Amino acid sequence: MTRRQKKLLIRIASASAVFIAGLFLKDWWRAGCMIAAWLIVGYDVLWAAIRNILRGQIFDEKFLMALATCAALGMQDWAEAAAVMLFFQVGELFELLAVERSRRSISSLMDIRPDMATVLKDGEEIETDPEDVAVGDLLLVRAGERIPTDGVIVEGEASLDTAKVTGEAMPVDVSAGMQVVSGSVNLSGVLTIRAESAYAQSTVARILSLVETAAEKKAQTERIITKFAHYYTPAVIGAAVLLALVPPLAFGQPFAEWIRRALTFLVISCPCALVISVPLSFFSGMGAAAKHGIVVKGGVVLEQLARTKTLVFDKTGTLTEGSFRVQSVRCAAGTEQELLRIASLCEQYSNHPVARAITAACPAPQGAAHNIREQAGYGITAEIDGRTAAVGNARLMASVGVTAEESEEIGTHVYVAYAGTYLGMLTVADSLRGGVTQTLHTLAAQGIERTVMLTGDNERSAAYYAAQSGVKEYHAQLLPQDKVSFFERILNEEGKNGAVAFVGDGVNDAPVLTAADVGIAMGGVGSEAAVEAADAVLLKDDVTKLPILMRIAKKKTAIAKQNIAFALIVKGVCLVLGALGYAPMWLAIFADVGVAVLAILNAFRTVKT
Repeated sequence: MTRRQKKLLIRIASASAVFIAGLFLKDWWRAGCMIAAWLIVGYDVLWAAIRNILRGQIFDEKFLMALATCAALGMQDWAEAAAVMLFFQVGELFELLAVERSRRSISSLMDIRPDMATVLKDGEEIETDPEDVAVGDLLLVRAGERIPTDGVIVEGEASLDTAKVTGEAMPVDVSAGMQVVSGSVNLSGVLTIRAESAYAQSTVARILSLVETAAEKKAQTERIITKFAHYYTPAVIGAAVLLALVPPLAFGQPFAEWIRRALTFLVISCPCALVISVPLSFFSGMGAAAKHGIVVKGGVVLEQLARTKTLVFDKTGTLTEGSFRVQSVRCAAGTEQELLRIASLCEQYSNHPVARAITAACPAPQGAAHNIREQAGYGITAEIDGRTAAVGNARLMASVGVTAEESEEIGTHVYVAYAGTYLGMLTVADSLRGGVTQTLHTLAAQGIERTVMLTGDNERSAAYYAAQSGVKEYHAQLLPQDKVSFFERILNEEGKNGAVAFVGDGVNDAPVLTAADVGIAMGGVGSEAAVEAADAVLLKDDVTKLPILMRIAKKKTAIAKQNIAFALIVKGVCLVLGALGYAPMWLAIFADVGVAVLAILNAFRTVKT
């Protein structure tokens, strides 16, 4: 609990004690206790109302409360004046607690900034600001410290806590050669890391930038409520003035009674429930998403997601891992180990993605390759143990007098021959992300009616991945500009049916992410351009988070609409009753503070995920 919250709680408790004591007293003793309670709990409201009037900001809830309670005191309704102010401050306390709860959820991401970095130079340890770390610097990270910037482990083993960066609850074991992201906490061991980015371009800096700007985008519902409150408050004050003056002046009614009705009308009309609970609904949704490693850039994103009916996906790096792996090994002669050994020795000096996938499948082959020759469009030949080895496509096999087999497998086929003998074939391909198929089933159950995959792959490969993932439709062999054209066509087709969201990760996805009603970027391996263009970012490259995001968006948007309907209905009924003289002050208190508290509690109903 913050200092402000504690102070307000003490004032409420003190005023309540004085108020209760006054109930057992009579005459001026009772009046004195009630006035004292009113001042204890409401002096800041009175001062705020005076200050706002001097600034020309008259029509707000502070002014309404000050006017209503001062008028009640003027009519010697001591208990009502104190009770109204007391309940109003109880509502304020609920609001403070609610806002703080959401702010803690989002601000937990703000705790990931490292305080310092230890740079190794000429055998010395130099402590410096993370912003001064340069690409290529060697960093020393001990147990308990945060990793200052993104990099690769040069030496050491450790377990990392990445929960606040990626949403991953379990510690991640890392060792030499592995990538690590800034903001992660080293739980054990000592790591030497080579910086691969400056702090300004690191994962933690990008996350903090996203969080700091997230609240700037208001939902349409929020904007409507803000505009509504701007015109609503002076309108109800004008109505209250007419209510107090017209019946006595035009029909000879008693002034005291109609002034009382006008004051009750003012208390009832206070729009606290609307102007507080609706933004809180979306703010709490952003906080709930942050707990799962998802940054949402404003309430408008949640509102658009709630009405999304079509999801469009990039393939590589989104539905798939985005990295090549050896998917199958088919031997024609010899053993699988020998096939991989020959292929890895030939490919070990190549930087081609397929070559890296092959060497990863056999990272420490025995022997050595000599006279390595790479032929563009064919493959590699080399001398291994005094014999000729060839690793490449079918054309290379034909050039060395070997016939390669045909295969229907999806991926890049790499053939291997050694000493004039065909050894077999490796199939290298991208892998579908874990949980993709189940995720799409869940999204369909949540109301996603159309799923589309846009990819630059050939038709056959695109059909395979679409079938494996469960995407209902796909478009293949697309250049970056083609993706934008196809997406705009989908937008035009689905515009009246609901919002269209796009999920992508690469530089070439940035234009589509910008064009989408909701752009969702994979923040782990995603390019900086994609993350900046997106409306929501999955900090961990995990598409299984999408149903969680959709569930939060739908629930929080529904709650915002519930609060609007509830507040307007209750206030409408009570305003009519107040104008007709059937609403006592306690009902006015409920219509103002009670409705606001209930709406706030509704805004913070737990999101089950």
